[in-house]
Amino acid sequence: MKFGPAPLDEARGAIMAHSQRVGTTMIRKGALLDDVAIAALREAGRTEVVCARLEPGDVPEDIAADRLASPLVSPLIARSRAATGRVNLAAEVPGLLRVDAAKIDRLNGVDEAPTLGTLPDYAVVAPRDLVATIKVIPFSVPGHVLAVAETLARQGPSPLALHPFRALKVGLVATELPGLKDSTTDKTIAVTEQRVTQLTGTLMPPLRCPHAEEPVARALSTLLADGAELLLIVGASAVLDRRDVGPAAIVRAGGEIVHFGMPVDPGNLICLGRIGEVPALVLPGCARSPTLNGIDFVLTRLFAGLKVTSADVMRMGVGGLLKEIDSRPLPREKAPATPRSGAAPRSAPTIAAVVLAAGRSRRMAPHNKLLVADRSGKPMIARVVDNVLSANTRPVLVVTGHQHEQIESALAGRPVQYVHAHDYAEGLSASLKAGIAAVPPECAAAVVCLGDMPLVTGRMIDRLVSMYDPEEGRLIVLPTFRGKQGNPMLWDRRYFQEILEISGDSGARFLTGKHAEAVCEVEMADDAVLRDFDTTESLATLPPRLRPEGVG
Repeated sequence: MKFGPAPLDEARGAIMAHSQRVGTTMIRKGALLDDVAIAALREAGRTEVVCARLEPGDVPEDIAADRLASPLVSPLIARSRAATGRVNLAAEVPGLLRVDAAKIDRLNGVDEAPTLGTLPDYAVVAPRDLVATIKVIPFSVPGHVLAVAETLARQGPSPLALHPFRALKVGLVATELPGLKDSTTDKTIAVTEQRVTQLTGTLMPPLRCPHAEEPVARALSTLLADGAELLLIVGASAVLDRRDVGPAAIVRAGGEIVHFGMPVDPGNLICLGRIGEVPALVLPGCARSPTLNGIDFVLTRLFAGLKVTSADVMRMGVGGLLKEIDSRPLPREKAPATPRSGAAPRSAPTIAAVVLAAGRSRRMAPHNKLLVADRSGKPMIARVVDNVLSANTRPVLVVTGHQHEQIESALAGRPVQYVHAHDYAEGLSASLKAGIAAVPPECAAAVVCLGDMPLVTGRMIDRLVSMYDPEEGRLIVLPTFRGKQGNPMLWDRRYFQEILEISGDSGARFLTGKHAEAVCEVEMADDAVLRDFDTTESLATLPPRLRPEGVG
């Protein structure tokens, strides 16, 4: 193909390269320059025109796109007619698209002229959804190039295969524990039914039972007897091991465990099993959320009639990071907020920080540990509050009590709000309750920080905040180091009333056992979240720049 300006005398039969308005006539890109078009250009005073002139052996774009599309069509995938060098392929039914990426790459590697773009492998599609497009970039393709591409496309099956969703009957077992609200289970059932319905399935009447192996196994057997073609278990507490309640119940019901866990987040703690030929899944905590997570990776394949093996799950890691993870502090902090679907991005909830600074520091008497200054002259409480202020938590509430005037003086000029705990002498619970009671109603949660932990950074606090997600049931977030739980702790507002009922010299950590299903542990890179400094001996273990002088 020759491309470029050509005298009008030589342009007859060529292809218009760029749309042009000539008088009242619009000659569009791709139009054939016939006698009428040439005459209009002459009348407008043009002597030449930028055009494409086909040479012997060249195949026009529409014919080339049509020929290349033919071997790519497969059952349940329809094609459009060729126009402007393009043929679109679309789904005829809802299902899961499989794409042979290696073959697509080979087709695109034949030459730059013919191109083939597709949806990702394992894409979920609805009827009439575009799954691929063939586009010829120039106005023609050399015949020998097209012949090579056609031969490659006809070798073996089409690289595009649509697996239609099957209308499966799905059985659901929801387990219950004391303290688990019925509303939480109701929401999880509703979200699960929505998932099943969207995949053309039907959710059988859910069975609720205690969170124990024998009753869950019995419920699974009942659902199988009623014709369930897929079994789901939603636990009141997240599954943590192959021998946990859900997996053990599958085995007890005569099944086996295929795989535990997956390299997808959210969705890590999923368990895949089967009872005979019926898949049986123990769902992770993110089952409570309708947003995309690892559950969908598995369910879409099962509904499409594809077997999910242990090896399949292990290959889900690429593309499996669906949200921020605790090992990377805010990896997309500066990235634009682009939603994964047509839904509008959610606004981040407002989270307060409560700094407890009311204690009498009896273990370091006669010194007040919070007022002990490091070598730069900064008191411990000032360093703690500065770290908290560097995090994305607002407002910052400082609870005072013992020597409150000196504490406020040490924090002078900082944008914090003071909450005085008048009964601070009664113990830790008094200052904790004062701080929680002062959290503004517009805040969804609060991070409770201890005033004697100066090594906890704002970035660590932000990592806790990034894991908080009410929709996924991550309502209590706490840090760990090598499996040991530390501070600070984030509490969703729904637990504030229980915190306000605590008494004595204790905090709220005991509530994590009562609400284990809502706890999200975030493993930290160092032990700062375990280290408080409330004795003179402990001060000697601070980093040199933070170590005070004259205390010991």
